[in-house]
Amino acid sequence: MDFQSFVDMMDVMTCIISVETKEDGSYGEIRIVTGNPAYIKSIEYADEEAPQMLTSKFVPNSLYQNYFPTDPNFEDFCFRCAVLKQPMHTYVHPERYDFWFNLFMMPLGSEGNLHYCTYSQTVSKYVDSEQMSNKSASIANEVLNTCIKLRGSTNFQHTMDEIISDIRKMCDAQSCVILLTEPETRKCTILCESRNEYSLLPTMKYDMRDDFYDLTETWKDTMNGTNGLLIKSRNDWEYLQEKNPEWYDSLIKAKVESIALFPLVFNEEVLGYIWACNFDTEKSVQIKETLELTIYFVASEIANHKLMDRLKILSSIDMLTGVMNRNEMNNRVDALRSGDSALRGLGIVFADLNGLKRVNDNEGHDAGDLLIKNAAMVLQNVFIGDQIFRAGGDEFMVLMTFTTEDAIMQKIDKAKKLSKKYGNVSFALGYSYQNDASDITGALKLADQKMYEDKAKYYLEHPEFMR
Repeated sequence: MDFQSFVDMMDVMTCIISVETKEDGSYGEIRIVTGNPAYIKSIEYADEEAPQMLTSKFVPNSLYQNYFPTDPNFEDFCFRCAVLKQPMHTYVHPERYDFWFNLFMMPLGSEGNLHYCTYSQTVSKYVDSEQMSNKSASIANEVLNTCIKLRGSTNFQHTMDEIISDIRKMCDAQSCVILLTEPETRKCTILCESRNEYSLLPTMKYDMRDDFYDLTETWKDTMNGTNGLLIKSRNDWEYLQEKNPEWYDSLIKAKVESIALFPLVFNEEVLGYIWACNFDTEKSVQIKETLELTIYFVASEIANHKLMDRLKILSSIDMLTGVMNRNEMNNRVDALRSGDSALRGLGIVFADLNGLKRVNDNEGHDAGDLLIKNAAMVLQNVFIGDQIFRAGGDEFMVLMTFTTEDAIMQKIDKAKKLSKKYGNVSFALGYSYQNDASDITGALKLADQKMYEDKAKYYLEHPEFMR
């Protein structure tokens, strides 16, 4: 066939691709045989507003890696189209390019162990929502089901458990996981995991290595600029062994036969990853296209949930000391007033910092802030497991439950002794104890009264520190 004359009839960027097959059924070299003027121009005369190739010179019948890095997803599409004679189409945003690619591939003939297909593409800077949603009925149904569950959710964790189960069933996989990554702490957590009843794969939920975050940092390089990775064939495993031998060894050891891995990205930030292990490789194209679309909505929901958690923290935590703030204290007291019949052994401690005004006046507010932080540290080191609140500028409250009066007195004595090790930290302390929360108002008044009695005693003994 005169490939050059054939592609020259195409208006859009088009080239001819050849795929070599081996006797064992795997594929070998993939080459770009020739291209039409539009395709060659995209390589040799690409402007700044177009994807940049690894070279600016088109050489017929060159390995595709001359133009862009090794891409297992691209290779799989070429194999399916050229060798298996399946027409292929995808709309994708590879991570290595800030562009959207609308790709079409059509099978051509074969000559011995060389098989051919066309490769046509249009490129745009911005996403086309119609193209993104232009999926088969089965894929659209899977994604729509996910969106409905996310939008109707009142219990985030329960919904994510349902979604990961749905994804596993769609992939016909032995296990499916959503992993969250935290760059600040370099930690990973398993958000949800679904396993079928026959899975022999190790569960990730209770067996997360301390250094697992280090492994996740290698995945970006392994994906090599793609938006996801499917490892399922001999060629894919050979690629993984060469690109990431540590991960390859761990997957082989865990008896993983196939894995689909996609990053969860929101506003260019990787929130984590979703993966499916030992999936139905015959459904790999459907799995890839479904996950490519699903991860947008899942990542958005995870980002929103994390934002709500941050806002909750900001609304309940005192930013200077890290203990809970007055707003959270009032909420907790109101909850106690509403009644909690199961609560027993209620202790309330008021701690007022002595001498804060003198420090602020004489040494400045930075020194005063340091004094407040040191005071909070004393309380946190003493009242371990109890609820500590910063009630005001120099006032703290500690709420203890299922305690005894002796335990309260011991902790108050420990706080007074420990405060001497923090320079000028000095507390006036008062407490109350009752069997339950039936008279929370009276308990608060009694603790406050005892605290002021202790403060009066302190200033009587140290008149030079009077405010």
